[in-house]
Amino acid sequence: MKKETRQEEIVRIAARLFKEKGYSAVTMRDLASEMGIKAASLYNHINSKQDILDMIIITLAEAFTEGMKQIQSSPEDCIGKLKQIIELHVKLSSQNIYGMASLNNDWMHLKEKRDYYKKLRSNYEDDFRAILEEGIASGEIINQNPEVMMFSILTTLRSLYIWIPKKEDLNLMEFSTALNQILIKGINK
Repeated sequence: MKKETRQEEIVRIAARLFKEKGYSAVTMRDLASEMGIKAASLYNHINSKQDILDMIIITLAEAFTEGMKQIQSSPEDCIGKLKQIIELHVKLSSQNIYGMASLNNDWMHLKEKRDYYKKLRSNYEDDFRAILEEGIASGEIINQNPEVMMFSILTTLRSLYIWIPKKEDLNLMEFSTALNQILIKGINK
């Protein structure tokens, strides 16, 4: 396994602090204290708290974008693609619960990268909606409002970072399968 760089450590610890205290409440001094170093030392590895937030959010948004591109080009039918989207969210959320908190709660603090983030998010939602619309057109998916379907599924998926850490013995494959069952097929018997 690759050794974590000092910059990666700073970003990882900052993401945890942002989740615990909120981006606005965390100072570079707080981050340095948490790491056991002087605040001035942070600037050898990172330019600002804003740069840290940019790295956290943009890295995750680009990972979702890349995942969606792979899903879009997969030979799966629409239901298969929806299952892959759920698996993508479970994977990325479980690997980066603190970053997911920033992605969901702190994106509005982005400055220069805000428009880029909003474009990535909008494109992701457009691709998601297109899969739903294709599924409706092919008869794979019920003919309901794709916006409501997307909102319902994404609301659950975007909040996984809250739920996953509370389940120490969570088997991610079984969890993805259960989410697929509930989010795609519903709870009807």
